[in-house]
Amino acid sequence: MAASEKPSLPAEQVMDWDQYVSEFQKAAHQAVDWVADYLCDARRYPVVPNMKPGDLVDALPRSGPQRGETLETILSDFDSKIIPAVTHWNHPGFLAYFACTGSTPAIIAEMLAAALNTNGLHWDTSPAVVELEQVTLGWLREWMGVPGDWFGIIYDTASVSSFHAICAAREMVDPDARLNGSSGNLVLYTSEQSHSSIEKGAIAAGIGQLNVRKISADAEFRMNPEALAGAIEQDRSAGKKPFCVVATVGTTSSTSVDPVAAIADVAENHGLWLHVDAAYAGTAAILPECRAILAGIERAHSLVMNPHKWLFTNIDLSAFYTRRPDVLRRAFSLVPEILRASTDPRAIHLMDYGVPLGHRFRALKLWFILRYFGRERLQLILRSHMDWARRIAREIQADSRFEVVAPVPFSVVCFRYKGSDEENRHIFEKVNASGKFFISHTHLGGRYVLRLAIGNLGTNWEDVRAAWEMIQGSRGQ
Repeated sequence: MAASEKPSLPAEQVMDWDQYVSEFQKAAHQAVDWVADYLCDARRYPVVPNMKPGDLVDALPRSGPQRGETLETILSDFDSKIIPAVTHWNHPGFLAYFACTGSTPAIIAEMLAAALNTNGLHWDTSPAVVELEQVTLGWLREWMGVPGDWFGIIYDTASVSSFHAICAAREMVDPDARLNGSSGNLVLYTSEQSHSSIEKGAIAAGIGQLNVRKISADAEFRMNPEALAGAIEQDRSAGKKPFCVVATVGTTSSTSVDPVAAIADVAENHGLWLHVDAAYAGTAAILPECRAILAGIERAHSLVMNPHKWLFTNIDLSAFYTRRPDVLRRAFSLVPEILRASTDPRAIHLMDYGVPLGHRFRALKLWFILRYFGRERLQLILRSHMDWARRIAREIQADSRFEVVAPVPFSVVCFRYKGSDEENRHIFEKVNASGKFFISHTHLGGRYVLRLAIGNLGTNWEDVRAAWEMIQGSRGQ
């Protein structure tokens, strides 16, 4: 043996499995107790951490440990070093962006999925991953009123879901692009109010930013179908090839709803793929009184909604549906010999329907959530959030110093102080610096606008009312 070589340890000395599991059991109980305490009293933490960029980096060692440390020590550092640097999305005072909740059934399911550590490359590698995903997405599809024959698959985020829709659209209209790449003349259409992920998806798919048309919106920030039709005609006359239009149900800034049925008329007339981005507001379709937001969806080609936004699912889980799974599969399927699997027609191979080869067991947490809450309780919670949004909107309208600047169809209120953008920015900064609440902002009609988004499971009416009172009191201070 060379002098530089060291003898390897016997396997039983490298890992004492009984001790390893015993340490886990003790630490896991401590972690569950910590989670329970956290969920019971998250208000004791500031929603936004009071720190400067780089503070956590400077507080942690520059090199990893040479010798392993105990889970007790690691949990202690989590509490003392990591938690002070966390923005608490699970906080009842988190009213920014689209608030989301990591609910207890999802937390339990995530732990179980981590323990199983299964990977659904294809059916053979984990039938549970594949088949539970089809079942849970089927339940959700039925509750939302999406056609029963649509295929569903879980991706991580709506950005990735919409990217896959764009690639499927390209495959439908220009199938040679898979082999030869984009010809540079494909054009995608979306509203000026749509999420930036649509433009990013076009970039990633090789369409190019210059081939993304931002269609004008009306006074309520909804895409104008007449302007869409005109843009398509103009591009056709210029020798371009329109291939995809993206409508939004619940736009990012104002949560406005594009007229899907009218847009479908235009898409069908020109042979375009119609994708509907309902990442946030799609959840509302579970309510019978909100089902009309998806009117015309049966004429679309694909739809995305995110349970991790307003269905109490911890990050990440994006549900993607399409009535043309054959086109989606044609766009992405590429199977080397090592990955060839069952040819049974009921065996779905998820790797064939997207870029990722690996596929996490995300469906397990959705299954836990849908069973734990049930349709009725979910509807009750959603109605409460929407009712609180309408109530606070009325209070804002009753204060002559403020104005509501967009419709409130769901649980987000867009409003502003009737003053300068700088004064509204001051309110935004003052509220968020309090540590009690976190709100977001946007621009609508060229003006700085405040956003209050209700969606956390732990948020109650008193939280919403207290946030509004703080906003009122932050004016001019």
